[in-house]
Amino acid sequence: MEYLNRDRIEQVSHESFQRQQPYPWVEIGEILTHEGHDLLRQTLPDASMFDRKVGVKRAFRQGYHDRYILHYHPSLDLAAPWKEFVAELHGKTYEALVRRMFGLGRGAHFVLTLEWYYAWQGCGVSPHCDARRKLGTHIFYFNTEADWDSSWGGRILIMDDGGRLKTHSAPAFDDLGIAASLDPRGNGSLLFQRTAHSWHGVRPLESPPGHLRKLFIVTINVPTIQVLWRRVRGKDPDGYPLNNPEMSRSIPA
Repeated sequence: MEYLNRDRIEQVSHESFQRQQPYPWVEIGEILTHEGHDLLRQTLPDASMFDRKVGVKRAFRQGYHDRYILHYHPSLDLAAPWKEFVAELHGKTYEALVRRMFGLGRGAHFVLTLEWYYAWQGCGVSPHCDARRKLGTHIFYFNTEADWDSSWGGRILIMDDGGRLKTHSAPAFDDLGIAASLDPRGNGSLLFQRTAHSWHGVRPLESPPGHLRKLFIVTINVPTIQVLWRRVRGKDPDGYPLNNPEMSRSIPA
């Protein structure tokens, strides 16, 4: 079976994406086939497989990004649907989407890294712009109205600094305008391009104990000096070892 909804993907407009303000972004509904989304939801990795990141210091005095995180490595013991989906992400349909949306020619190189993020009560994502090595990020949603109430928060905020803030700074939510507030539930996804002003974040969750906000993240990395240096040292673009499964969940250097 197929997981990516090819018809829907072909409908996504490069021109609309690039014209979007305050930076290129698009919410792609029905990104997966209905059957595919259901299968992936039912077979999500258990939280026991994840690293729990709490109070990890961030650069530029930005607030914490507390969460459970599982970084993909080929040795992971994943359910069959997830192995099949990961294979599709490295196939022609997804490659064509990335090249079209970001205007990449056939000779342009990029590297995908994959992670699952689960978050609990009190977790948030402080306003930030991603690292320069990231061309873009694609966030797939894996909660539904049945397991996540909108009153618990978790909306992804697309924020606007009016071009006045430095990327390497630590604004509060109230320092930025809200260009869009996206509900990450259902069979949908958010694709956005990294720029010097691509501020985004999530306010602290107000969910009851036992409920997790679940996302799957695809990062499109370009071969910057940092990425190439990490490769020389046997690491992927995120800084995780390429050939040591036992260390693939450690904190990147």
